[in-house]
Amino acid sequence: MQDCDVTVVIPTYNSELTIGTVVAQAREVLRGCGLTCEVILVDDSSRDGTWDVIRALAAESSDVLGIRLRRNFGQHNALLAGIRRARGRIVLTMDDDQQHPAAEIPKLLEVLERGNDVVYGAPATLPHSFGRNLFSWFTKIALQKAMGADTARHVSAFRAFRADLRGAFANYRGTYVSIDVLLTWATERFAWIAVEHRRRTLGRSGYTLRTLAAHALTMITGFSTLPLRLASILGLVFTAVGIGLLAFILGRYLIDGGSVPGFPFVASAISALSGAQLFALGIIGEYLARLHVRSLGRPAYVISETSGSLNSAGASS
Repeated sequence: MQDCDVTVVIPTYNSELTIGTVVAQAREVLRGCGLTCEVILVDDSSRDGTWDVIRALAAESSDVLGIRLRRNFGQHNALLAGIRRARGRIVLTMDDDQQHPAAEIPKLLEVLERGNDVVYGAPATLPHSFGRNLFSWFTKIALQKAMGADTARHVSAFRAFRADLRGAFANYRGTYVSIDVLLTWATERFAWIAVEHRRRTLGRSGYTLRTLAAHALTMITGFSTLPLRLASILGLVFTAVGIGLLAFILGRYLIDGGSVPGFPFVASAISALSGAQLFALGIIGEYLARLHVRSLGRPAYVISETSGSLNSAGASS
């Protein structure tokens, strides 16, 4: 049931210094546009006083719901928990660190109303370091392969989409979650618009180069068969190389009456072929590992407690 125009879903982690300002600014902008809204804050098991701040916000306002997860499940899992509680006709997601200015929200909603189902607020200029931007670019390439859409190059945590898209992944129970990939299950009408993204001034980002690389690997092996195809292509290429080497050796033997000299040559050929085989086996192993984890039935998230008048039944999914 849709009880408001926009539901703002914000995953939070160690953001006690910023989350209050983010909520106040988002609410002010939406109300200034004449829209009713609710705010869902999902605490991904923060280690500071974030949950206390969320509880205070929920106690002060009836349009704020706080959800606390039992452990750290990751940003997209936290988003999924909040999206499933949303009651607005439009779902807006944004970060908790003030990098997504609330003043840019009307731009996303305007593009959404032009007949699009999902709109991303892509940064006009990249606000992070070179290394972080490089890994973000790699992650978006992986996401593009998983989504099969050019818009993936412009994905952002600052996004707006129609709430009825949730029906396509309402029963999703996988441990690995990518909201952007799940949205492709429901629509092909994606758009993006350049918006301001500010540098983080308080606290530290939960994303490191290691977590970005892991997220890219999760997306490309959890939602795409591209690596398996690459392994097959690699196997065919090195099979052709092996056949070519065998033909060369036999040709030398038949023409010159002797074998091809040089142990380094043979050792290099064997090493290359063995490396290709191990690489292909590693990719297959990644898929088998993810199948094993999914067969365990682990939930995408587990809710510890909620705070606010928007409470509804259910503790895990």
